[in-house]
Amino acid sequence: MLSNYPLSKVEKAFLKESGVETISTLIPYLTVDNFPKLGLLTACRFLEWAAENPQGVISLPTGKTPEFFIKWTQYLLDNWESKKGKEIREQYGLGDTKKPVLKDLTFVQIDEFYPISSSQHNSFYDYVNKFYIQGFGLSKEKAILINSDEIPLAQGKSYQEIFPDLKVDLSLRFREPATDLEKLQQESIYMIDQWCADYEKKIRDLGGIGFFLGGIGPDGHIAFNTRGSHIYSVTRLTETNFETQAVAAGDLGGIEVSANRLVITIGLDTIVYNPEAVAIIIAAGEAKAGIVKDSLETKLNNVYPATVLQKLKNGRFYLTKGAAVKLTDSVDAYYQKGEWTFEKTERAVIELCKRLNKYGHRLKLSDLKNDKYCKLIPDLSEETVGQVMKSVEDKLARGLEQEKNQRLLHTGPHHDDISLGILPHITNQLHEPSNEAHFSVLTSGFTAVTNSFVIDTLQHTKKLLDENKIQMVNYEDFFEVGYSLKTDKDVYHYLTNVASENEAARKRGLCHRVVRALVTIYGIKNKTQLRETINDVISILRKSYDGEKNPSKIQKLKGMIREFEEELVWAHFGVQVKNVHHLRLGFYTGDIFTEQPDKTRDVEPIVELFRQVNPTKISLTLDPEGSGPDTHYKVLQATAAAVKKWGEEKDLSELRIIGYRNVWFKFEPHEANVIVPVSLGDMSVMEDSFTNCYLSQVNASFPSYSHNGKFSTVAKRTWVGQLNDIQLLLGKNYFYLHERAKVRASHGLIFFRDMNVDEFLATARELEKSIEGMI
Repeated sequence: MLSNYPLSKVEKAFLKESGVETISTLIPYLTVDNFPKLGLLTACRFLEWAAENPQGVISLPTGKTPEFFIKWTQYLLDNWESKKGKEIREQYGLGDTKKPVLKDLTFVQIDEFYPISSSQHNSFYDYVNKFYIQGFGLSKEKAILINSDEIPLAQGKSYQEIFPDLKVDLSLRFREPATDLEKLQQESIYMIDQWCADYEKKIRDLGGIGFFLGGIGPDGHIAFNTRGSHIYSVTRLTETNFETQAVAAGDLGGIEVSANRLVITIGLDTIVYNPEAVAIIIAAGEAKAGIVKDSLETKLNNVYPATVLQKLKNGRFYLTKGAAVKLTDSVDAYYQKGEWTFEKTERAVIELCKRLNKYGHRLKLSDLKNDKYCKLIPDLSEETVGQVMKSVEDKLARGLEQEKNQRLLHTGPHHDDISLGILPHITNQLHEPSNEAHFSVLTSGFTAVTNSFVIDTLQHTKKLLDENKIQMVNYEDFFEVGYSLKTDKDVYHYLTNVASENEAARKRGLCHRVVRALVTIYGIKNKTQLRETINDVISILRKSYDGEKNPSKIQKLKGMIREFEEELVWAHFGVQVKNVHHLRLGFYTGDIFTEQPDKTRDVEPIVELFRQVNPTKISLTLDPEGSGPDTHYKVLQATAAAVKKWGEEKDLSELRIIGYRNVWFKFEPHEANVIVPVSLGDMSVMEDSFTNCYLSQVNASFPSYSHNGKFSTVAKRTWVGQLNDIQLLLGKNYFYLHERAKVRASHGLIFFRDMNVDEFLATARELEKSIEGMI
C-alpha cells in the first residue's frame, strides 16, 4: 500500500517510530501515542511542506483539535536553531530543512457560522486571525477569509436587518416569499450564494489548496461537509445535522443557538481540486475510532465525506493509537503481535458472539476455528468459551462484593461525570455504614451553564426578594457571616421539596443558594446592593452574544450553581456538604485552549485533597486520549501527577484506583475487570437525581452528539448496551435465574477498571510526559 504513495521525510520518520508494519486502508495513515504528539507530527509535516512551497495556499482548522499543532508550530519556529529544536528536527526528518518563512503563504478559511459577527471571539474569522494570521505571521492582505459582516446583502443592509432573529430560511431558494422581509431575505440568499461562488473561484484561480488540515466530526464531517454531502460539492451556504450542531453548541452558547445557525463551508471538491494537494485529517481518542475506520476502509462514498481524500496521492489521516484502534490493521496487529494474553481470548470470543449473533453456550469449536482471530487462541478447545464465560462471571462477582471500612474519594472533571459514570456502584458503597465517601469535582464547570438559565434564575430571585420570600436577607448578621452558614440546610430543604413535588419551593431553594453565592463573590453588604448586583449581572448577560466568554465573577457564579447541583445529588444518599469538595482547578478558564495543568496551581490542590481525605480508593475518569471534552484529558494529567507526588510521601501499595467512563466514551468488556449490575431502580435513581438536581442541564443545551436530550438518557443506553453484550456471551438465563437478586434485577451493566497505583500510572504514563512540558 505505502509503495503506491510518496511519503515525505517527516512521514517516514513518524512511520518508523510508530512500529506500524501494514497499512491496508484506502487512504494512508500514521499513528502516534498521544494527543500532544499528534500536534507535533502535524506541525512537522506542515513546516516541511511550507519550506518547499513558500508561496503556497494553505487551509487550517479551527476549534480545539489543532491546539497542539498550533503550539508545536510556534515552538519549532521560535526554536529552529536551539538545541532542543535541532534535536526534534533531526529526529523527525527536518534536519536538513531551512527554517520556513510563512508570510508569503495564502491562507484560506475553511468555514464559518452564518450569520455571526466577525468581531465575536467565537467566530472562526476571529480564530484564524488570532492563531494563524497573527500567530503564524501570515499575510492578512493575501488571505481569503469569510467575514459575515462584509458579505453583501439586499439593498446594502446588514445581516442584522435582513435576518433579525439570525435565522436563515433556505427554503426561500425555491419558494415564493410571503412578506416584504422574505423578499429581501430571498434576494440576500441569492447574493450569498453568488459570494460563495466567487469565494470558490478565488481558490481555484490560485490552483486550489496546496495544504489542507482538518479534523473529523462524529458523523464524519470535514469542514462543514456533513454526512451525505455531495462528493463534488463546492463552497456554499448550508444547513448542518444534529451531530454537528451538538459539537458546535459549545462555541455558540448552546444547541438552541447552533441548531438554528447555518454555515458557509468550502466543499469536498474544493479540498481535492488541486491533485498535488497535501490533505490531512487529524483525529484523537477512541471515541473517534468508529468513524475513522469507516472513513478509511470504505470506498468513495458521500455518507463518509472524508473518503474524498482517496482522490489525492497525498491524502492522509494522522491518528492517535486510540483513534486507530478499530482499523482492521490495528485489530490484526493486536492479535498477531506480542504475547497472547487472556484479554485477547476474551475479546475474540465476545466479538465472535456479536458477529454471529450467537449465545456463548451455542458457539461450536468449528465457529472458533473458522474465525480470523479466535483460531489464533493457544490451546483452542471446547473449553475455551467456558473459560471466557467464567472470567466474565468473576468480573460480575467482583461487582457484587460489599466493600467495608473504605475511605472513598470519587472524582470527576465536570459536575455530573461521577453520577453518569458509576452512580449505581456508589450507591452500593454508601449502603455500608463503615464506608466514608467524599466527592470532588476538579473544575468549576461554568461553561455548561447558559446565560439564559442564569438570567431566568436571577429574575426569579428578584421576584422572591420583592415578595419577601427570601427571609434570610433580613437577618442582621446575614451579610457579615450568615450567608456562609447553613448550606446543609439549603440542600435538605431543597430535597424535601423534591419529595413533596413542590416545584416553586425548589426554585426558591436554588434562589437562596444563588443569593449566598452573589454575596460571596461580590462582597455584598446590604439588600440594596444585592438588588443592584443582580440587575448588573442580568444587564451584562443580556448584552453578551451567545458563546461569549463571561467575566470572571459571572464564571464563578455559574460554577457555584453547578457546585450546588453536585451537593444536591450526593445529599440524596446522606452525604454532607463538607464531604463534597470543589477544587476549581486554575487551568479551566473558558478559553478556546485551556492551559496545560500546572504543578503548583493544579496538581498541588489535588495532592492536598488526598492528604486531607486519605482515601483507600480513588475513582477517576480514564480517558487518556481526550475522547471526550479536553478537560477530561487535562484533569487526568493533573490527577496522575498528583498520585505520583503523593506516592513520594506515603506508601500507596494498598491504594486502589477505579477508572470509569461515561457518556463520551465506554470500555469494551475485555478492557474492564469489574462489572456492576444495574437495576431499573438504579436507573430511576440516576434519572431522577439528574433531573431534579442538575437544573442547568435538564434542557441539554450542550448535548452529546449521540442524543438530543439529557445525558442521563445516554448513560442508561450505554448501560443497557453493555448488558446486551454480556447477555450474548452468558445467556439471558444466567441473569434471570441467578441466585442473587441483584443480578436477576439487572437491566444494565457498568464496566470499570480497578487498578493499583503502578497499573494506573502505567496507563497514564504518556500523560506524565505531557505535564512535564513537551513544549
